[in-house]
Amino acid sequence: MRVIACGLAVAGLFAASACAAGRPPEASAAGASPAANATAAERPAPTGPAAPPGVPALTPDQAQSALIGEADLGVPWTAGDSTATWHDGLLKAVAGQPDCQRLLDALYADELLEPAGPHAVAVLDDGDDDAQLRYQIYSGHAADVDRTLAWLRTVPGSCGQFTAQTTSAGTETVQVADSGLPAVGEARQGLRVTLTAQPSQDEDPTTLTVDIAVVRVGDDAIVLTAGALGTLPAHTTEEVLGLGVQRLAQAREQGRAQA
Repeated sequence: MRVIACGLAVAGLFAASACAAGRPPEASAAGASPAANATAAERPAPTGPAAPPGVPALTPDQAQSALIGEADLGVPWTAGDSTATWHDGLLKAVAGQPDCQRLLDALYADELLEPAGPHAVAVLDDGDDDAQLRYQIYSGHAADVDRTLAWLRTVPGSCGQFTAQTTSAGTETVQVADSGLPAVGEARQGLRVTLTAQPSQDEDPTTLTVDIAVVRVGDDAIVLTAGALGTLPAHTTEEVLGLGVQRLAQAREQGRAQA
């Protein structure tokens, strides 16, 4: 399948709380919906300088220009304007372990970072593979991004495999592994999360694969989440991140030239 096509949308893919500012939110109580967790807007904003002296913060326009645009992409991706069909059924779930619940909440909300400055989002759909990709640019605090990266690195060890109770698809088995990102940006971490549910004995198992990637470039960050029923298109994450880091660097160069 060819990689990547058309369009942007400032809309959502995955949706409930996350590990933000390197300090993931408290896990949901047993049986509680992940939506009950504090949202990014309800949590205190990080403090501290957004950028070293002499390095201007990314502006909203620059953040928008750093997104992956339709001129960069090819079929079968199109602009996304709604939540993926598998979103609530497989990502809204309760786990017994607090750290694993934080991960599920982050997947549901797609809020791995808390906006501390300009924030821009692009959403793409691949109808051929029932896949959805959410690409975000954050500008804020390098230390906050690094704390999030440090937490993500611990997740394969603490939550390599666990079970969770979904709201509509029964019990699912969740497996988490380091995805081994290419050497892009200044710091990075990726995870591959596989969620498999079998609602009843008479139904075939349903498998959702989600790739998570956070890449820091100075004080800025790229956050990519891509999910698909079955197998994600090969090399999608690597190719999008490689192009994305170049696009972010170009936006920064333009900002310096205009300063």
